[in-house]
Amino acid sequence: MARNRLRRMTAKAKTSRVKGAAAAPVDVTAYCQDLENWPRSWMGLEKDLPPGEALIVCLRPFIEHLAAKGLAQNTIRQHVDNLWSVGGEIIRDLHYDPSLRKKSAYQLLRNAVHQYGGPAVHNASEEQQRSVNATCRQLHRFLTRSWR
Repeated sequence: MARNRLRRMTAKAKTSRVKGAAAAPVDVTAYCQDLENWPRSWMGLEKDLPPGEALIVCLRPFIEHLAAKGLAQNTIRQHVDNLWSVGGEIIRDLHYDPSLRKKSAYQLLRNAVHQYGGPAVHNASEEQQRSVNATCRQLHRFLTRSWR
């Protein structure tokens, strides 16, 4: 009896999908209106601008992915705030290790985020760092699945 009820419930919950159909692009400005200004906010020197702009190109699909998942707006905004912090740390690292400037933004991002979290954020509380690490774990899974 319970099995039949469960089968009916799961059958109703299934939605049909057209194979190969692309999801409509999501407008990320609802979650981060200043996304295009991030490179300037991270910038210490003028030469930080191109890698910052390239990072935005890498981060935008992840933000669109978060928005398409139907998460609460506050949750998406928290992830967006964390991504801003991660981008700032990546640009900061360019000052300490100039050889990193030779790497692509995608390589810098892949080196910064991993299955356990992300970079240590300058002046972040323990709670903020945990939040950044959670976002970085999700970003890592996204990059691993979609950029192969």
